[in-house]
Amino acid sequence: MPPLPAEGSASFSNVHLAIVLFAGPYVFQKILPFRTGWTVYWIFFSLMGIPLAVGYWALISRIGKRINEKVALPGKPLDHYVDLKNSTLKQYEGRKVPMQKFHDAYFDAKVDFKGDVLDVMEYRHDWASFEFTPELFKYVFTNLIPEVVIHSKTQDEEQVRDHYDRGNDFYAWFLGPRMVYTSGVVKDITKMETLEELQDNKMTMVCEKLDLQKGDKMLDIGCGWGTLVTHAAKNYGADVTGVTLARNQAAFGTERLRENGIPESQGRILCMDFRDVPHDKGYFNKISCLEMAEHVGIRRYGTFLKEVYDLLADDGVMVFQVAGLRTCWQFEDLVWGLFMNKYVFPGADASLPLGWVIKQLESANFEIKSVDVLGVHYGATIHRWYLNWKSNEDKVVAKYGIRWYRIWLYFLAYSVIVARQGSSSVFQITCHKNLNGFHRILQQPSHQAIHAPISRKIESISCNGGFWEQKA
Repeated sequence: MPPLPAEGSASFSNVHLAIVLFAGPYVFQKILPFRTGWTVYWIFFSLMGIPLAVGYWALISRIGKRINEKVALPGKPLDHYVDLKNSTLKQYEGRKVPMQKFHDAYFDAKVDFKGDVLDVMEYRHDWASFEFTPELFKYVFTNLIPEVVIHSKTQDEEQVRDHYDRGNDFYAWFLGPRMVYTSGVVKDITKMETLEELQDNKMTMVCEKLDLQKGDKMLDIGCGWGTLVTHAAKNYGADVTGVTLARNQAAFGTERLRENGIPESQGRILCMDFRDVPHDKGYFNKISCLEMAEHVGIRRYGTFLKEVYDLLADDGVMVFQVAGLRTCWQFEDLVWGLFMNKYVFPGADASLPLGWVIKQLESANFEIKSVDVLGVHYGATIHRWYLNWKSNEDKVVAKYGIRWYRIWLYFLAYSVIVARQGSSSVFQITCHKNLNGFHRILQQPSHQAIHAPISRKIESISCNGGFWEQKA
């Protein structure tokens, strides 16, 4: 349990926003000293729409009440938690600082945490607000929206390579030797499993859900540094192809395959867009796609899934793992999501709720077999990343500078919290093509949810009497 599990504000209302948008031009029209008609009203509506929407978002994010007050805030001043130095944030002494303004100042070394970053962030509701600032609105209109609308193939390639080709050492300093940048899975809550154990648990779970067999043709879309490709080829004997846009990842993954004795005829990493994989439709009978689809973008998500559908054999299975935000969001969730989009995962605008993802999969003619929600597992995974990153501070700062160290320290600390509290989550979905000829009963052994361990001795229920008793 976190030390201050306080709820934030979720006061936004589409109804109230609509009233503001439609009533604003009407009121303005009425106070004019001359009469106007509907044409003028719609002109005012088009001119005032964005300013009114921005005003509503800014106001309600600032004054909106918390969902509940069951957890009392300590009420300590900002300087109890943060060293403001001589920064412009001194204007917030005695009141809460907008989180966006704080983290930008922290990245520039203009403020410091008083203590461990994760420990202080646990108390963020006492010293920070989650209002929409002018800087956030500027980012939404000048970066986020254009990227959502355009989201071209070239954009994907540039953003992925800028991010993942930064340097393998940069990622190794928090990912550890497995080099897996997706959520692990906790198996034993009675001890603190290592990061390597969590990732091995996850990779084995994925292979078991795929019912992976020797000779299967498996595709890992967005394979990262190739660890799952190696795991599947080495332990299950599958013929595995990994695909990534990042050059450093492809080279690293190829070396890892050979280091583990996997010949090119059985395992390979291709540095290309998955749409360019040189195989016919339906070639792969097993596909994994772990936390890559967020980068596809909302605009072409459906097209992406149809392209994946074509690559999968009619009797094939896919494990599709995605990170996303909760449907009933709080303003904190959105402020955090915009930080992530700007500083950590640019272009990952398809981090959306589970219901949206399921609808997209079903619209692409996939049938859902099972869903596991792994948000709390992600929190545990990222906590280990956070500890690794802190332990390598000197190395990171020496090569990449204090700014990159601080951005990732804040990112990892805050991600532990948002995953644990449900602001973000990870959904691991097993699915297959929704075809009449799909032999569904053969999937029963790998339907892991129905094979969950039983916690006690179960006795049969007697059903001999009453309505069902046979009468002579």
